[in-house]
Amino acid sequence: MGQPVTSRGRGATPTVGKAMLNKYARAFFTRVLTPFAAFLIRRGVSPDTVTLIGTAGVMAGALVFYPRGEFFWGTVVITLFVFSDLVDGNMARQLGRSSRWGAFLDSTLDRVADGAIFGGFALWYAGSGDDNVLCAVSIFCLASGQVVSYTKARGESIGLPVAVNGLVERAERLVISLVAAGFAGLHKFGVPGIQYLLPVALWIVAVGSLVTLVQRVVTVRRESAEAEAAAAAQPGSQGRETAQ
Repeated sequence: MGQPVTSRGRGATPTVGKAMLNKYARAFFTRVLTPFAAFLIRRGVSPDTVTLIGTAGVMAGALVFYPRGEFFWGTVVITLFVFSDLVDGNMARQLGRSSRWGAFLDSTLDRVADGAIFGGFALWYAGSGDDNVLCAVSIFCLASGQVVSYTKARGESIGLPVAVNGLVERAERLVISLVAAGFAGLHKFGVPGIQYLLPVALWIVAVGSLVTLVQRVVTVRRESAEAEAAAAAQPGSQGRETAQ
């Protein structure tokens, strides 16, 4: 798959696992999971297969448990499959494989996993949760998360640095939502009042995603204007170029 590299190419976009684990925990679990990654390699399992299985597990946790209001167990399942983010990267490093395809696959399937998580919340509130407002908020979280990611990718594709992270990126969206969902699920075990954590978290994610989207759009607009001004100032400039 190309020349060896040191990673699978995930540094630019935090994945679910990397969002949920701090750097010390990641280092610990990397050491723990290295023998398991080596075992999978000996069995002929590819990093791409682990990525696909991990995404399928996240989708199952979100779309099987969340629509039924089983937020605790759904979050447990999602968290277990989160470790695929560490395993497949570890396998890719051991194999010395190129990062380009792995990075593309990871980023694509991250969007699928995000959609499943917030789609699961929306299905709950559209059904047994019986709250159209929170259903709409969940859908907004889903859509805005996709657009926030797209704005950065699209800006970079037309040659702009998009030098801004924003208030609530993917890492924050997932940590806030999943932690709140896990705790909210304890309501079924008799913990009173804790079910309100999830609605609060969804509102926080929705507002934060909107702010982040505005931040990125404003940044792209500014960087675009600066790039066009610099190009126009060069001798022989043809004026404004339009990206198709």
